[in-house]
Amino acid sequence: MIRFEQVSVHYEGAAGATLSGVDLTVPEGELVLLVGPSGVGKSTLLGAVSGLVPHFTGGTLSGRVTVDGRDTRTHKPRELADLVGTVGQDPLSHFVTDTVEDELAYGMESLGLAPDVMRRRVEETLDLLGLAGLRDRPIATLSGGQQQRVAIGSVLTPHPKVLVLDEPTSALDPAAAEEVLAVLQRLVHDLGTTVLMAEHRLERVVQYADQVVLLPSPGAAPVMGAPADVMALSPVRPPVVALGRLAGWEPLPLSVRDARRRAAGLRERLAPVRPPVPEPVTAPVLPPPAPSPVRRGALARLLGRGARAADVPGSVDDATARVERLGVRRGRVEALRRVTLTVAPGETVALMGRNGAGKSTLLATLVGMVEPTTGTVLVGGRTPHRTEPRDMVRRVGLVPQEPRDLLYADTVAAECAAADSDAGAAPGSCRALVSELLPGVPDDTHPRDLSEGQRLALALAVVLTARPPLLLLDEPTRGLDYAAKARLVGVLRGLAADGHAIVLATHDVELAAELAHRVVILADGETVADGETREVVVSSPAFAPQTAKILAPQEWLTVAQVRAALGEPS
Repeated sequence: MIRFEQVSVHYEGAAGATLSGVDLTVPEGELVLLVGPSGVGKSTLLGAVSGLVPHFTGGTLSGRVTVDGRDTRTHKPRELADLVGTVGQDPLSHFVTDTVEDELAYGMESLGLAPDVMRRRVEETLDLLGLAGLRDRPIATLSGGQQQRVAIGSVLTPHPKVLVLDEPTSALDPAAAEEVLAVLQRLVHDLGTTVLMAEHRLERVVQYADQVVLLPSPGAAPVMGAPADVMALSPVRPPVVALGRLAGWEPLPLSVRDARRRAAGLRERLAPVRPPVPEPVTAPVLPPPAPSPVRRGALARLLGRGARAADVPGSVDDATARVERLGVRRGRVEALRRVTLTVAPGETVALMGRNGAGKSTLLATLVGMVEPTTGTVLVGGRTPHRTEPRDMVRRVGLVPQEPRDLLYADTVAAECAAADSDAGAAPGSCRALVSELLPGVPDDTHPRDLSEGQRLALALAVVLTARPPLLLLDEPTRGLDYAAKARLVGVLRGLAADGHAIVLATHDVELAAELAHRVVILADGETVADGETREVVVSSPAFAPQTAKILAPQEWLTVAQVRAALGEPS
């Protein structure tokens, strides 16, 4: 169905080819998973299938890509629209209408399908993706995960032969991700649809793949094969595979079910050892501040740009967030109801829950971007929405779901220089964080030329440069591979050890297991669980990490904990 013949892609100004000598075939009616570290060219390879590369992105494509016999060099994306459905990493850039139902119908209207066919397919897609209750909602009012499902639905309605998906579950909660993957399975098995998908959260998808294509490094030739064979040599792997490699299981398990069947011996080895308990939260004191000017625009300041580190209050205790019976109403939607939350200095709290549960709204309220309808919010002793942005930004920094909201310079070097200046940090501080989170990105790279994960790492570095006493992160691992996620965990642990309070809204159960002292679960705007991470997630089928599911009833959360207990080198 999809054929790459010695395909190379080179972008102007890049040091080397993004793709080089790619030669592979994706058979019809299979789900093929594309894996590899951030920035190796996965999105470029997907774009070459839909014709976006090079017709839309620019660059030079050599070799030949054909989809069902059509050459993408001579067929522009609109000439492939009836054949290839594409969903990129950013669903907002995908939408052309205002409401959910209109968006699902738009692609079919463009192809001139009959009204009765359009109506039937819209209803089928609403049911498939659990969107029936949102059909009349404005897309702008949906959560990020709901928008992702609408974006996927809009390319399903024309019934394409090929689906190209870039991080399709990155913004979805575990249950919604399972629903989307079940839909993809039905399309592959029942309709013979060919699905080519890139995804960093391999723990969700690798067991469903018929084949895996590994891009090991930029410009390197891809490796294609059975999922277990490729995972055995892949530098990126889900926890179930990492645990299998640690335990020496052959062949490697790809699902929790397969791993549990082999885990009896490992449980016996671990039985005499108790899983580690979280260290108590402490509250060290930051050095006293020195006054300094604040620059940058109001939006950037609200989101974490424009405050010097010296502007931060003298005690980390000032950054403690206290929320009492908080309610937020947005139009007809009651986004939060009676939420009470306290975040102590040095504590990391993970906000979890279904898409639309109110996680992002809670973060926006803590930073002052949303005014409470009822209840009280205090951050650093201030009421956020009543405090000047230049004052509020000294106490709290927010990394939003869309990193482009923070990035406005022309190069990575200029972005980092601005962050150092804004934060009153030593020159090179932000650049060092970028190198720590995401090594190998050249200084002269434009932020728009970075992958979604790379842009997120840059935005994180920009905000972390100022070391805000309270750090808010909205889906901080979206688009990050496992290595980048591990580096992020190291940085955030260091900040928490210094007394900074961290609140992160995430669907990444593995991140919560690695990092969080506490987990707070929201449902329909209300708090339904608030406790120590192990107490909350081990008993939850939806929010338990893979290691906990495999080794239950023992309360191990991560492969790193198991490795340390067995005395194996990391």
